[in-house]
Amino acid sequence: MTDLVFYEKPGCVGNKQQKALLRRNGIQLEVKDILSEPWTAESLRPFFAEKPVAEWFNTTAPQVKNGEIAIQKLTESEALNLMIHEPILIRRPLLHYQSLKQSGFSAGEVLNKLGIKPEADQDLQSCPMAAQPCEVPL
Repeated sequence: MTDLVFYEKPGCVGNKQQKALLRRNGIQLEVKDILSEPWTAESLRPFFAEKPVAEWFNTTAPQVKNGEIAIQKLTESEALNLMIHEPILIRRPLLHYQSLKQSGFSAGEVLNKLGIKPEADQDLQSCPMAAQPCEVPL
């Protein structure tokens, strides 16, 4: 049906479930590695739209989970700089469809436009492996 650019962390269980739902709905995916993408502030910022800065972050990333990074206190510029240097910090997935972009697998412009509503009984945004820190694959 449609090509959706889906930025994932390779091996992420949550991203695997999200991709399966999209494919079940006939959506063709162009899957990209969020960790190896050459991000800039200009290329990354549009994915977050009007969300507060703290909602831009992957809360299971080790630096966030252990309190090393106080996401509530960051400016947009500080947040983008951190994410560019450590993409594991970016809330996944990043979705790009036509001119629309969004972060996270919850209600937003991209999923709304595609008619995707994650099943009410299944949280596809939260990490199913939340007990373990989100690590960068070696």
